[in-house]
Amino acid sequence: MPPAFTILIDPWRIDPLTWLHRAEARAILRELRAAGGAVEVNAFDRRALPRGEWILLRLSDSVMVDAARAFTAAGIAYCGPGLHALERCYDKWRAYQIVARAGVDCPETRFAAENDAFRGPVVVKPRRGSDSIGMRVIRGGPLPEKLRNESMLVQPQVFGTELTVGVVDGVAGLPMRLELPEGVPYTFLRKYLTRPKRAPLADRALAARVQQTALVAANALGVDWAARVDFILERASRRLLFLECDAAPLIGPASAFAASLSVSGMARAEQLARLLANV
Repeated sequence: MPPAFTILIDPWRIDPLTWLHRAEARAILRELRAAGGAVEVNAFDRRALPRGEWILLRLSDSVMVDAARAFTAAGIAYCGPGLHALERCYDKWRAYQIVARAGVDCPETRFAAENDAFRGPVVVKPRRGSDSIGMRVIRGGPLPEKLRNESMLVQPQVFGTELTVGVVDGVAGLPMRLELPEGVPYTFLRKYLTRPKRAPLADRALAARVQQTALVAANALGVDWAARVDFILERASRRLLFLECDAAPLIGPASAFAASLSVSGMARAEQLARLLANV
């Protein structure tokens, strides 16, 4: 670990993502200080980018993109996701096209304006963003008119087991099974505020399949730092379907990302060393 480090966080604002990321930054701050590092936390300000320091970006989605763009334009190195990986992963339509071309199975996806193509319950989600923000299930009838536009995507609802995998430095952790009742969507609220129990996937052959698929998806999307890759294993067909790649996941000690890597045998100290090795 470097002798001095700056963790950049969101400026204070009333937003649940800001609260989550600021809390995570405090947890990482405690870890790094316990390891003997001189670490401080500062709010991100694009008008006054730090220079000549070791910098870790722990920012909410929109601020992370803004910061990655600012640091990239200024030629300042940092620990965090690259701008192009963020842009590819945040655009779910583009991400589905990319991973499908790489041979990864995905749910059939259309723009919400074309919702009449699907019968039965559907999942509607914003085209851009992450962390399942804005996702909802429509169980019957036509979509509300306000959702029928090119900024929203629609997919048939898939019933099965939700899985998540941490990826860092080209290494995939052990898939974690999310203990959600079948058909209950893994929304932002459930992902971060009322977290379901999670457990390592016991089926070794399936776990290896999920790990390999996660690496294929992450590589196709150009992930250059850390990511959390989400899948659903369809119960009826056993199809493993890609749902999302978050190129700027929560990486704190209590995160699903950390749990996935820890149960695969990667100690937390090694996780941090990999996460801080990009500068």
